[in-house]
Amino acid sequence: MKTDDLITMLASGPDVAASKVPVGRFLMLVALGIVASTVIMLTTLGLRPNMAEFTMLPAFWIKMAFVIALAGAGWMTVVRLSSPGVRTTMLPLLIAAPVVMIWIAATATLMSAAPQERATLFWGDTWHYCSSLIAILSLPIFAAILKVMRSLAPTRLHLAGAGAGFAAGAIATLVYSFHCPEIEAPFIGFWYVLGILVPTGIGALIGPRVLRW
Repeated sequence: MKTDDLITMLASGPDVAASKVPVGRFLMLVALGIVASTVIMLTTLGLRPNMAEFTMLPAFWIKMAFVIALAGAGWMTVVRLSSPGVRTTMLPLLIAAPVVMIWIAATATLMSAAPQERATLFWGDTWHYCSSLIAILSLPIFAAILKVMRSLAPTRLHLAGAGAGFAAGAIATLVYSFHCPEIEAPFIGFWYVLGILVPTGIGALIGPRVLRW
């Protein structure tokens, strides 16, 4: 974005930047990142063979609602942080709401479970690689989002980088969900969130370097 365009944009009002986000190009690049992430998941991990059975369980749909809500919040975060002068006061609420809800569900699950079952509900069978796989699957999406944001005018570069990482991690979690055998809220509320925090932290660190314009 040229400096003269930025000055004109800021002089026109606080929310004028929102309409300047190239949604078509954004969607195309992010879609390519999602396709790449999905191909990696399918070729290296594979789709759950009992996915049809999983879809009959309420816990599966709670998991999917959680990751879809986070992916939507990530999308909004990137769009809002990509341009200066756009209000971002609702973003913390959008991000926190699904996390708080899954933590409430996790607490209820643990409290109602027998003491000897609680460790299994939290650790599951895949805790030792779940978060790492989410972070790895986020890389193509992360790169696509950063490419789009570089062509715009983010001003809070640490925050914008974190937003890009969060969105990439959340979308990658949605992709990973079609392989992951875990559906219990205590596991999802910790290990999935941890996996999303990895690219979020990386984005915060590299944001000023890769998003400088």
